[in-house]
Amino acid sequence: MNNRAVDAVGIGNAIVDVLSHAETSLLEREGLSKGTMTLIDGPRAEALYADMGPGVEVSGGSAANSMAGLAALGGQAAFIGKVRDDQLGGIFRHDIRAAGVIFDTPSATEGAPTARCFIFVTPDAQRTMGTFLGASVDLGPEDVDEELIAGAKVTYLEGYLWDRPRAKEAFVKAAEVAHRAGRKVALTLSDPFCVERHRVEFRDLVDGHVDLVFANEHEVCSLYEVTAFDDALQAVRGSCEVAALTRSEKGAVVLRDGEVHVVDAEPAEKVIDTTGAGDLFAGGFLYGYTQGRGLYDCARIGAIAAAEVISHFGARPEASLADLVAGQSA
Repeated sequence: MNNRAVDAVGIGNAIVDVLSHAETSLLEREGLSKGTMTLIDGPRAEALYADMGPGVEVSGGSAANSMAGLAALGGQAAFIGKVRDDQLGGIFRHDIRAAGVIFDTPSATEGAPTARCFIFVTPDAQRTMGTFLGASVDLGPEDVDEELIAGAKVTYLEGYLWDRPRAKEAFVKAAEVAHRAGRKVALTLSDPFCVERHRVEFRDLVDGHVDLVFANEHEVCSLYEVTAFDDALQAVRGSCEVAALTRSEKGAVVLRDGEVHVVDAEPAEKVIDTTGAGDLFAGGFLYGYTQGRGLYDCARIGAIAAAEVISHFGARPEASLADLVAGQSA
């Protein structure tokens, strides 16, 4: 038996979120549009950081958040992503390992610094973000740990990484290794704009190379260029083994062959920050899936994990997800 067997390994952007309270005047000074996310380059990142007030660093990244959620539920999780040998790279490595996730990808010793997302929280609770992808986009096929992939029940791929050719090579290599070992491959579509950029390739991935697909309503509608969710359901049906589609407060729909499961959203006492809801849904779902649970139960666990993460700032769980799920099962 592979001595590095895990339930799931995620491959994606390794990002550190830097959160700080800010006045609207700072956003105006920096030319940031309130409530939006803007991709920025290195010099712009340095300028924003210099103008930022005291900050709190919290590790993030979509697939990394999902793996942290899976680990919080008691699963065995691993992550592959690129950081630089700098301060934020050290923070990312410490945080994800402290969350119980295996992370052994070597740090880059040259090139761009660790990716960071500057999050400015204004007094009206709006979050305005500037994201510098840095070293995360330099992930390549040489970073794919074949032994780890072969030992994982599911390899979970983050659509955000599909922008760079070498990252695509890493994805293809990981999927091939997983399938040769008789394992499953999952893909999250990540963002409607990401889907628009790579629609043809994503359709090919979903149709022929991916066993599980995760998407929200907007992403799956964009994938098939339809406006009605029911039309997207019909289009994705049969394209892959499992499609898990989230609809925010409307819950989720999960498809497999002739099965259709409609799962209500878990009520949240107060919604503070919706960042990471889809990531934690996927982490919870994958936990149930790798433990042999039925699809309805997988989605219920995902809904519970998503409800927890939107109840506070940050995209990593703070309460015990295992206790929350156990409480729902009691």
